[in-house]
Amino acid sequence: MTKLDIITLPDKKLRLVSDPVETVDDDVRRFLDEMLETMYEAPGIGLAAIQVGVPRRIVVCDVAKREDEDADPDPMFLINPEILSSSDERVVREEGCLSIPDYFADVERPDEVRVRYLDRDGKRQEIDAKGVLATCLQHEIDHLNGKLFIDYLSKLRRDMVIRKFTKQAKQTPAKTTV
Repeated sequence: MTKLDIITLPDKKLRLVSDPVETVDDDVRRFLDEMLETMYEAPGIGLAAIQVGVPRRIVVCDVAKREDEDADPDPMFLINPEILSSSDERVVREEGCLSIPDYFADVERPDEVRVRYLDRDGKRQEIDAKGVLATCLQHEIDHLNGKLFIDYLSKLRRDMVIRKFTKQAKQTPAKTTV
């Protein structure tokens, strides 16, 4: 399987709104597997397709080890996910992002969400998520809508993060492939 390249801030693709997936076929399932491998290797607990430069409404996540270090992997594959409802109860959790490496901040979000999606077989599913899974799903669905977790921070903090990553990008030579 191919490990995919994760794009990072300030790449403008991260602000694109992703397109729905029309058909769940073998190509989509292969892409889901590549995304999952990329996410595990990074390592992370969630990855949206736009983070690997593909503007399609696809998310993979696995919070099992975050909940219990000894847990077996329990990956989720979500195609065209949408939040149907969210709780009034809010919670603050520290978030990070594979597209904003080594930066973490507290973000307030609803503690529970109900999400509708297609699974890797194209079957419609709904899940009631709470805790870390709810936060992860909201974070990844935000990606599909061109929103980053730093958008929940004050303008001052957000601008500082963007400046830092823009400066780093200018100092890092572009990758060339032969």
